[in-house]
Amino acid sequence: MTSADPRGLDLERLRGHLDRVRPGLVTGALRGRLVEGGRSNLTYEVTDGTDRWVVRRPPLGHVLATAHDMRREHRVIEALHGTAVPVPEPLLLCEDEEVLGAPFYMMEFVDGVPYRTAGQLAELGPQRTRRAVLGLVDTLVELHAVDPQAVGLADFGRPEGFLDRQLRRWGKQLAASRGRELPGIDELHGGLGRALPLSPAPAVVHGDFRLDNVLIGGPDDRIRAVLDWEMSTLGDPLTDLGLLVMYSSDLGLAESPVSTTSGAPGHPAPAELVERYAARSGRDTGAISWYTAFAWFKLAVILEGIHYRWTLGQTVGAGFDRIGELVPVFIEHGLTTLHEG
Repeated sequence: MTSADPRGLDLERLRGHLDRVRPGLVTGALRGRLVEGGRSNLTYEVTDGTDRWVVRRPPLGHVLATAHDMRREHRVIEALHGTAVPVPEPLLLCEDEEVLGAPFYMMEFVDGVPYRTAGQLAELGPQRTRRAVLGLVDTLVELHAVDPQAVGLADFGRPEGFLDRQLRRWGKQLAASRGRELPGIDELHGGLGRALPLSPAPAVVHGDFRLDNVLIGGPDDRIRAVLDWEMSTLGDPLTDLGLLVMYSSDLGLAESPVSTTSGAPGHPAPAELVERYAARSGRDTGAISWYTAFAWFKLAVILEGIHYRWTLGQTVGAGFDRIGELVPVFIEHGLTTLHEG
């Protein structure tokens, strides 16, 4: 880390704010670095040479609505801290944009590894890989077992009509970034709409639950923290399971810029993940094909949006030129999953 300010984080102003609201917390000069990863909000590791913390803020050039994101992220972590769900301890929320130019919150630093690819996961070996992935399922069960009312999250979302709203939302996202023909996408969207399952009782939904959004560490490779709560809400818990199944499936592509972890030796098959979730949660997972197909559709829309921005020259970086070729693959997987279900 460096004493120079990472972009978007004024260390001197941060120190001044911390000295005012948490006197004695910081005992030395602050240094910081931007941490890679996360969907949109920015994550920084900060240290005073003795202790380490994490600061989360909206992306640079944020719009006003992202102030709400910081409140929501901080609120759900604060609510879940102390439950069986492993989350970092939240330390403070600052909505005064005079400090960093945007609302932000700060939480404890948790030591652990986010495994983003099958190659990284393979370094654990088959036995440890299996244990880590099954632990991911068990953590999801713990999350969905939390009583929203008991932890102060009864008004955290609108569970009624959740799946219908989700489908309409992602349909609008698709329309906003549609710059080419995408065979099968309308069939997939329509098929999902005609087969909406009946949702179980609502739960706290993470919204992006996958292996690289958790930190794994310790001799037992346990889940030490679940991160990136920016898409969390109250809704249908099986949407989290469907996404996890999708990310545990084989894309059938070599060197894809979007990877799943299924290729790591020892990785449990998607069916085993579903069976374990069903056995431990007591929920009926008979409609999991719909939820997994919806996950394929949602990711196809997200990838098409990235591709569309790349064609406009608004997205730069390695691998973005290949995102467009992935979209038909996700559509095909979604259609196959929905038809088989």
